Amino acid sequence: CESCVELLFVRGAGNCHECDTPLRKSNFRLQLFEDPAVDKEVEIRKKVLKIYNKREEDFPTLNEYNDFLEEIEEIVFNLTNNVDLENTKKKMELYQKDNKEVIQKNKLKLTREQEELEEALEVERQESEQRRLLIQKEEQLQQMIKRKNKQALLDDLVSN
Repeated sequence: CESCVELLFVRGAGNCHECDTPLRKSNFRLQLFEDPAVDKEVEIRKKVLKIYNKREEDFPTLNEYNDFLEEIEEIVFNLTNNVDLENTKKKMELYQKDNKEVIQKNKLKLTREQEELEEALEVERQESEQRRLLIQKEEQLQQMIKRKNKQALLDDLVSN
């Protein structure tokens, strides 16, 4: 809870009461999943995928892409389960250094795709709003016609 976090991080840093790992308040985030291991894996996966962000079209064959995905899963597994951490981190650093340009290019591509998706969603929202307004006008027109017909019928009855 927040009060425990405040007590633990009185000086901005503290150790985990379970595993004694040094923690910083600036890196603290609320747990999203009931199982902390799942939360840890999700966070690690996000960090790994920021570096290993190649796509299927970046590979000449599907097998090479699948090998790349296997490598990602191996890294996530190792980091999540504290297996061979030193070599895994070195492997990531080396990959990041060797593929700096591709990583940056794919980040920009992802940003552009997100912007395009947001624009498409905005257009869809506007079209939906226009349809809603059109239906609303149509309903108002129908109600007005009903009232006029009803009034005309009443006027006919009164004049007869």
